[in-house]
Amino acid sequence: MSARLIDGKAAAARVLTEVATQVERLKAQGIEPALAVVLVGDDPASHVYVRNKVRSAGETGIRSLERRLPAETSAEALLAVIAELNADPLVNGILVQLPLPGHIDETRVLQAIDPRKDVDGFHSENVGGLSQGRPVLTPCTPAGCMRLLRDTLGDLSGKHAVVIGRSNIVGKPMAALLLAANCTVSVLHSRSRDAQALSRQADIVVAAIGRPRMIGADWIKPGAVVIDVGINRIEEDGRNRLVGDVDFDAVLPVASAITPVPGGVGPMTIALLMHNTVTAARQQHGQESV
Repeated sequence: MSARLIDGKAAAARVLTEVATQVERLKAQGIEPALAVVLVGDDPASHVYVRNKVRSAGETGIRSLERRLPAETSAEALLAVIAELNADPLVNGILVQLPLPGHIDETRVLQAIDPRKDVDGFHSENVGGLSQGRPVLTPCTPAGCMRLLRDTLGDLSGKHAVVIGRSNIVGKPMAALLLAANCTVSVLHSRSRDAQALSRQADIVVAAIGRPRMIGADWIKPGAVVIDVGINRIEEDGRNRLVGDVDFDAVLPVASAITPVPGGVGPMTIALLMHNTVTAARQQHGQESV
């Protein structure tokens, strides 16, 4: 029996509908949530991501501001833009599209964003709060994965979850969120021993390593739920394709549910960005988070 497909597009649409409802309520109170997106340079993929984020903001009623800067922009000039947005009371969320040009220190830039407006959830204050279980703005991709898992499994308490990958953007915050949901969590990485055997013990496998189709059927326990965060562009049969970190065709007969690539985690990342923007707007106006 093949696994059930976890429809990230449908789940994202539900989140965006919830966000649009919250935006309407805030506007009725004279509050217009606003997201500022800062793009430095001409990376084609970054331009696509920014366009998608701005479009989703418009669809939910969130006002968007774009600040596009040339690739040669200095770190000081970029920090000045961030300081301006931090000080603007009409801007609720700030997102600096990554990657930045090589001459700019990403950590320094991300630390400059007001943590109350850090809708990507990358500031150390939000990262630390997440590890302590405090309500903070949470990285969008892991938060989207959690939404998909809860939609699929309901209560996650007691489940054994394996996170494959330990990046600051996905792996580490994913582990923290799963711990907060009372899962037993293992994090596997390039130095892990017997990684396949450990992965085969898991009820939940979250793959976030950036290696196309690395996770095969021999990594998955029959009936496990698989969340594939990977987005890898490969050349196959004379054309470009997007594939995940999981060998989808091989794992499909083994898992009970799995996210496809594309159409799985990707749409949820943008939906949770909009959710974080509304949450930030509410918090900045003394209201409880969404």
